[in-house]
Amino acid sequence: MVDKQLKKNRRLLKKYNKSGYTTVRSNELLNDGFNPKYFTHYWKTKKGELYLFCYDFGYLSININRVQKYLIVQWQDYMNN
Repeated sequence: MVDKQLKKNRRLLKKYNKSGYTTVRSNELLNDGFNPKYFTHYWKTKKGELYLFCYDFGYLSININRVQKYLIVQWQDYMNN
């Protein structure tokens, strides 16, 4: 069950992240079956922002103009440090 949800989350993040750095309304992902409680690891920026990752695709929960969104990124080499 957990592995299945992780793979589904990754597939959805990849589907929505066409440019390598994308913002999408959270309800779009959630309506497709995305579950933000399932992630494989995280990366914390120097600013203290916490990106949660499903394998090589990550997301940051943000609020823009009172609209809940996810900023989706793909894992980069500089994140290893």
